[in-house]
Amino acid sequence: MGQLVLVVEDDPTVSEVIDSYLRAAGFTVLRTDHGEAALRLAEERRPDLVVLDIMLPGIDGIEVCRRLRASDPGLAVIMLTAMDAEDDRVAGLETGADDYVTKPFSPRELVLRVQSVLRRAERPTGRDATELVTDGSLTIDPLAHRATREGDELSLTVREYDLLLHLLRHPGTTFSRSELLEQVWGWSFGDESTVTVHVRRLREKVEVDPTSPQRLQTVWGVGYRWNPGPG
Repeated sequence: MGQLVLVVEDDPTVSEVIDSYLRAAGFTVLRTDHGEAALRLAEERRPDLVVLDIMLPGIDGIEVCRRLRASDPGLAVIMLTAMDAEDDRVAGLETGADDYVTKPFSPRELVLRVQSVLRRAERPTGRDATELVTDGSLTIDPLAHRATREGDELSLTVREYDLLLHLLRHPGTTFSRSELLEQVWGWSFGDESTVTVHVRRLREKVEVDPTSPQRLQTVWGVGYRWNPGPG
């Protein structure tokens, strides 16, 4: 049995297409068209990933994502948003979605995004899996897929964890947003605001004062750089 994906989509045609392509790619699929049911299924069945439409009857996708994150911070979530709904995309990312796909979308692209997010959530092997990554009070244990600050575990999404690990492994290196999209998200193209939102969320979790970041710094006109130090 393949990894379990919960599809939350109220358009039956779209839901059936997603189901068909995911099953063809080897995934096990659960489907629902309602936010409350999605929360119940997520609690009962513990899916590996949720494909979540923003526009739902009852509880909308943004609130569903917020509640999923509160109960299981490590659960992977991909949002489905309208092409022209930039505010929804940003809101989804701010709520903790790992990725999003805009409608109308290619089912093959969605499958690739699902595979990409789940692949990055897997535990690594080889040397990188056993070596702790540390910087000041921050420690990442790749084998446990766990990050701590001053001994307290950080509640990170899949992409936030990926981004922090990448930056800590390259201290002092300035990356453009497009480079981070390619190296962390695995996208050769895409919406660079995704990086901006994840940087902002990550700062809230690793900086002493997120409004005046000392570690995850903006290099104006270029991108972002991790500044190593004792904090």
